[in-house]
Amino acid sequence: MPTPHHDDPFDDPFEDRLGAALRQTGDTFDTDRPALIAAGQARGRRLRLRRRAAVFGGVASIALVGVTGALVLPGNGTDGSGTSQQSVGRNGSPAPASSTPAPVSGDELLKTLKKYLPDGEFSAESARGTNELPGPYAHLVYDDGKGPAAIGVSLSRVEPGSDQARETTTCPDKAVVPYDSCRTTRLGDGSLLMIFQGYEYPDRRVDTKHWHAELVTPEGQQVSVSEWNSAAEKDKPVSRDEPPLSPAQLKKVVTAPEWRAVVDAIPESPKGGKPAPEAPTLPEPPKGADIVTTLTELLPDDVEVVDKGSSYSYVVLDDGTGRSLVQVDVQPGMSDIEAELFGSEAETLEDGTKVVTREGSGDKGVDGVVMWTADTLRKDGLRVAVSAFNAADQHSAATRETPALTMEQLREIALSPKWADLL
Repeated sequence: MPTPHHDDPFDDPFEDRLGAALRQTGDTFDTDRPALIAAGQARGRRLRLRRRAAVFGGVASIALVGVTGALVLPGNGTDGSGTSQQSVGRNGSPAPASSTPAPVSGDELLKTLKKYLPDGEFSAESARGTNELPGPYAHLVYDDGKGPAAIGVSLSRVEPGSDQARETTTCPDKAVVPYDSCRTTRLGDGSLLMIFQGYEYPDRRVDTKHWHAELVTPEGQQVSVSEWNSAAEKDKPVSRDEPPLSPAQLKKVVTAPEWRAVVDAIPESPKGGKPAPEAPTLPEPPKGADIVTTLTELLPDDVEVVDKGSSYSYVVLDDGTGRSLVQVDVQPGMSDIEAELFGSEAETLEDGTKVVTREGSGDKGVDGVVMWTADTLRKDGLRVAVSAFNAADQHSAATRETPALTMEQLREIALSPKWADLL
């Protein structure tokens, strides 16, 4: 499903995407059901991030892209060569050290980004400094003579060792996100680096390539770099065969130490911004591995699990007539979107649980694939949605006529009391 256009290429608010998905889905739920399931999963990750932002005081933005280069930061305590400097007061005595380095402007980020790209022409520049919400980024269109390409840098903080830090640097399962290459490595300083070569649209309806590098340091500094073989992420034609920076160039740019100083310059309360929201009192969504374990326990005896997710909660089944993907979304605190998700079509059980079943197509552009879903919402706000496909993943051709599980079996799995035990 195409996402709405935003003037800021790195702002893609979850609420906007969810709202758009729900509006397009409407009462009949005939459009892009996978996007709606994914929206629920994204909402849980968003809630976790908000909680951490409230605790750590960082900028609560999920960095999607990043580029690096040498940057001399005014007031950052170095002279650009790594030598420590100290501010001096009027009387010659050292001035008190600031807890946060001086802010870095968007223009400075753009200047650094351009400095570390190969020779070429630049256009469509936009940027935001460290003291602006929701966080610093720089974006431009770069042309090395082989066609224009969008490139951008984004920087933020994450909680070291958190689920978000791991998710950011973990290659996705190909059953969920198709790609050509992805590799995660641990650097000598303990940082995690992921380099991903994939596509803007998982269903490949447009051949826009999206390559990005994600770096998370042991201190929680997050630097990202993203590039496309088009002048924009979406709504622009493919302008070259591949994005301009090779994986080796992405690594060199994203690992430059100067960007870590930019992250350190992000204040806890950016100028003109609102205080970090209070942490929601919702329980943490269960881990994907625990969801997969519970799902496996609830499966009928006549199916075999031939594959399963680690970062994503899914299994691939085979009952002897072809492979079938089954995915589960388990999210607490979903009562606020009950009307949008269920509407008047839902059945209400004696205990107040809402249940709705839907049959429809899978991802757009994949002929013959069907998706069956049993979606439930309990009185306490716990949503469990179980979906099954007649294919081994969301993006490949059908392997069978119908999914390996019947709608009644999907409903029984979704209503199991075992899901509440995971919270």
